[in-house]
Amino acid sequence: MAFEKMIKNAFEESRNNTRLGDTFEEINEIQDYIRNAQKIYVPNKNGIKVEVLNEVLDEYGLPPARILQINTNTADTSRIPALAKAYMALDQSDGDLIIARGRLGIPGSGSLLIFIDNKGRILTAGTSPSHLIHQKSIEQAVYEEACEALEKIGFKKIEG
Repeated sequence: MAFEKMIKNAFEESRNNTRLGDTFEEINEIQDYIRNAQKIYVPNKNGIKVEVLNEVLDEYGLPPARILQINTNTADTSRIPALAKAYMALDQSDGDLIIARGRLGIPGSGSLLIFIDNKGRILTAGTSPSHLIHQKSIEQAVYEEACEALEKIGFKKIEG
């Protein structure tokens, strides 16, 4: 089943009150979309998050991401800053896949690392509590959030 057809079918099931939950075919379509992404961008002012994300992507056998150097400070004024950063990147690039990380919600709410497709639809995400709670480095938090996001949709680390 093709990605767009899968989304349309799920929509129709919901509209017709016949949706019974996610299917393995749907999860496989999301995995295939991520695996086949040609242009993966991470909106970021520096390359630290991109380096960590590329380490994770490599561990899962996925293509590398590139930095999209844009100023995302205004995203912090939105209700979901991480999603606002992702949309900013989508609007300013020709990316197939955007991976953005930022605050989950209001100040103190923790972090959200989100994967969106080229139409702005959320594919998966990982979260972590406020830095004051977890006390991890930015690199460790990004690493764990990215692993969580990928494992949520069935990806496994490649052995070897």
